[in-house]
Amino acid sequence: MLGEACTKPTVATPATPASSTARANPATASFPDTLRTMNVLVVNGPNLRRLGTREPEKYGTTTHDELAVLVTQWGADLQLDVEVRQSDNEADLVHWMHEAVDAGWHVVLNPAAFTHYSYALRDACALVSAASLALVEVHLTNPHSREEFRHTSVISGVATGTIAGFGVEGYRLALEAVARRVG
Repeated sequence: MLGEACTKPTVATPATPASSTARANPATASFPDTLRTMNVLVVNGPNLRRLGTREPEKYGTTTHDELAVLVTQWGADLQLDVEVRQSDNEADLVHWMHEAVDAGWHVVLNPAAFTHYSYALRDACALVSAASLALVEVHLTNPHSREEFRHTSVISGVATGTIAGFGVEGYRLALEAVARRVG
């Protein structure tokens, strides 16, 4: 587990045997680090707990819990150990970026509304990139096809890359990008 934040109610825990918490894999413990499963923290920002019910015509009908199961499975298929978290609190997201840096985890981040104005989150994300860890910014919709205020991302300038407009499939694309970049 990356830290005690996993026990907070803001964490999405898939209801499958493929747990979303980091753990040592005894089957690969004696192998070199390059052969071990890579760890990826998937972080979802404000209002994403409401997936499936909040504007389904824009964000789709997949719930956050269903997304967590999908992301965990996609990660397992790519030899990635994925942990999914969600919070409406900016401080949680900043803390989780710090945790990822300290633990050496790559990050897939949907900053949601924090995309446009959270310089604190941007600075925490810059630490992820500075640690030579992949940071992929994900958006369910294409912000550039929406209201003008959504066209600016303070995160994308420090991200490894950005994937937008592909719905929940964007998370799979982000995990594939992480696996290819660092694998």
